[in-house]
Amino acid sequence: MRIATFNLESFDETQAAGPSLEARIEALAPQIARIDADILCLQEVNAQKRRLAKKRVFRALEALMNATGLTGYHLSASTNREGTGPRDVHNLVTLSRHPIQATEQLWHELVVEPRHEFATGDTAGEDVVLAWDRPVLYTRIALPDAATLHLFNLHLRAPLACPVPGAKTDQFAWKSVAAWAEGFYMSEIKRAGQALELRLAIDGVFDADAQALVAVAGDFNSEEHHTPVEILRGSEDNTANGALASRVMVPVEHSLAADRRFTVIHQGRRQMLDHVLVSRALLGHYRGSEIHNEALADELVGYASVEASPASYHAPVVAVFDL
Repeated sequence: MRIATFNLESFDETQAAGPSLEARIEALAPQIARIDADILCLQEVNAQKRRLAKKRVFRALEALMNATGLTGYHLSASTNREGTGPRDVHNLVTLSRHPIQATEQLWHELVVEPRHEFATGDTAGEDVVLAWDRPVLYTRIALPDAATLHLFNLHLRAPLACPVPGAKTDQFAWKSVAAWAEGFYMSEIKRAGQALELRLAIDGVFDADAQALVAVAGDFNSEEHHTPVEILRGSEDNTANGALASRVMVPVEHSLAADRRFTVIHQGRRQMLDHVLVSRALLGHYRGSEIHNEALADELVGYASVEASPASYHAPVVAVFDL
């Protein structure tokens, strides 16, 4: 069984000054064919409007599925906060060759929205709610021989400072280091808070079945020793309790050589931002990993100098299991 994660990066039908859908499919289809996933977690899947209907649909994704032989896969997707349909941008989608028994999303179900009082900017002294940018998508998947996989598809916020009213000179430039630092602090609260909510959900699965097959796959926007990944791993050296060892989530990229562990290149620096974490029970069936980063370009250079690139600046991660 092959479980994979791939950030398609704003995959849409049409984009202003962007590549055509046909160009994007032409670039992405060979990658998806190589992934050859039984279960595929996608991030940044945009949804399109329908005539005379408010609910959006995944027309672009459907075209990609038709072009890559995924039309027979079961599909689960995140929705807006109201649960009335997909958001316009950055939806999570899980595709599975095996039947999906249940779907839920976590969006402040287990952790309330944190509040923060501005210390800088025009609204200093006023409160703001720090809601997560996107939900976490949970699917319970029926595997052969009556086994069950608990799969969480994740896309955490990027480590970019949150807005502070009146604290910028333009879209990117800040008036003071203090204001930028406050915005960055707020962003970290969001990332760590959402990781906490997911960790609580994972522990809920283990409460029901200590030997559950659990996987978290997606764009963490964090490297291994950053706070969100540390929270999700729950390693023994942090809890100092060996009795909790069965609840540790293990990054599968550990089986690869260190120089192969990168899914993004930013300003020449190789970073491992996309991960597949698995429970100890699932790790017993683990046979190996792949990171398809051979053709990966530097995202900072690409965004600045490449016109309408159809590629994704994230590399897919694949974990292989023998069940």
